[in-house]
Amino acid sequence: MTVSVVLFTSDLRVHDNPVLSAAVRGSDQVVPLFVDDDGVRAAGFDAPNRQAFLADCLTDLDAALRARGGHLVIRSGDVVDEVCAVVSATGARQVHLAGGVSRYAARREGRLRAALDTIGCALSVHDAVVTALAPGAVTPADRDHYTVFTPYLRRWSEAGVREVAAAPRKIATPEVAPGTLPRRASVAGVSPGLMAGGETEGRKRLRQWLSGGIAGYEEGHDDLAGDATSRLSPFLHFGALSAVELIHAARREGSPGAQAFVRQLAWRDFHHQVLAARPASAHQDYRPRGDRWRDDEREIAAWRAGRTGYPLVDAAMRQLAHEGWMHNRGRMLTASFLTKTLYANWRTGARHFLDLLVDGDLANNQLNWQWVAGTGTDTRPNRVLNPVVQGKRFDPLGTYVGRWVPELAGLARGVVHEPWKLEPAERAALDYPEPIVDLAEGRARFERARGV
Repeated sequence: MTVSVVLFTSDLRVHDNPVLSAAVRGSDQVVPLFVDDDGVRAAGFDAPNRQAFLADCLTDLDAALRARGGHLVIRSGDVVDEVCAVVSATGARQVHLAGGVSRYAARREGRLRAALDTIGCALSVHDAVVTALAPGAVTPADRDHYTVFTPYLRRWSEAGVREVAAAPRKIATPEVAPGTLPRRASVAGVSPGLMAGGETEGRKRLRQWLSGGIAGYEEGHDDLAGDATSRLSPFLHFGALSAVELIHAARREGSPGAQAFVRQLAWRDFHHQVLAARPASAHQDYRPRGDRWRDDEREIAAWRAGRTGYPLVDAAMRQLAHEGWMHNRGRMLTASFLTKTLYANWRTGARHFLDLLVDGDLANNQLNWQWVAGTGTDTRPNRVLNPVVQGKRFDPLGTYVGRWVPELAGLARGVVHEPWKLEPAERAALDYPEPIVDLAEGRARFERARGV
């Protein structure tokens, strides 16, 4: 009787999971294992919103495994110690794991391989599980990764993606104590509007997206009030949905909106291949600009609280606090405001996002922040997004602002993005702050610092 262990990490699904498929195919019994890892907790990545979403994902994964004859095994502690303990208890001869790109994932893989080798167990690492293409699947001729997205997209599109792996029909699990599943209700500090997690919920949302939203994505993805994005990013982050399956489904749909959606999935892979090649870019400037960030604590606090006096910035920051999620256009704008109008360190903003975002992914969060801050892969590192211009363009009626900044609801479209233009008595009645910085002065300060 052969036994394998599947160590679930960012692949919490039974559909299109090559890790699980390989284990079921190659052994008589499989131990589906998730370790509540001390290393993740110590690094500060177990934020409440992600803890709650993770609890949903694990509960749903356990149900899917039980429907196939198995069950999820939960352990807590050092990931290497816990995996080795399960291997020793079950006599497993192989551990299967999805490949990761962070420095921590690389250390985890190395430690696991060394420890398992001492007890006669092999480690099999599977690529194209977390991402559509493995980080090193396409590279330019002169370096180990692409630094500009457009040529990467061209090669990525030509390479194609693997076929979708069928979900196992049956899973036999040996006698092993299941442990205790975490529960969302036990997590404190969760955003009140946080969405439900789990593969079942993700697949339901995917069906709705394919049948109703994706066709209009190209034209509507920047419409803040229309909320016309997929909202699938949390499911991708936890692996409750597969990027490969999404690409195949979108390409079958075939509309311009579907093509634009696939492009966003390519961006996700792009950032993963950058981080895989340059792990230090999670915390260090990918392209240093000699910045001496101001980091004014009063201004940063106002930005976090959604009290900057710029309605669109504040609306997006309040959406983040309430939902643990933010529209992509809002992410770009709020990041630009912090780094280029307030000239505050991008790491400060990236940390705040990771504290709240349910889809807080190291590769995408850190490298998108660097892209906006001008220290990353953007070919126009000094571009600045004007919140007034952005508001008039992407929320012309002020609907999004009114939704998240209720003190401004009902203002005429001509002033909703510039409430400081109201008469003094009208402004005083709003209970809304004056702008914390003049946009022109903020831009001039940034340009002087960068030598633009």
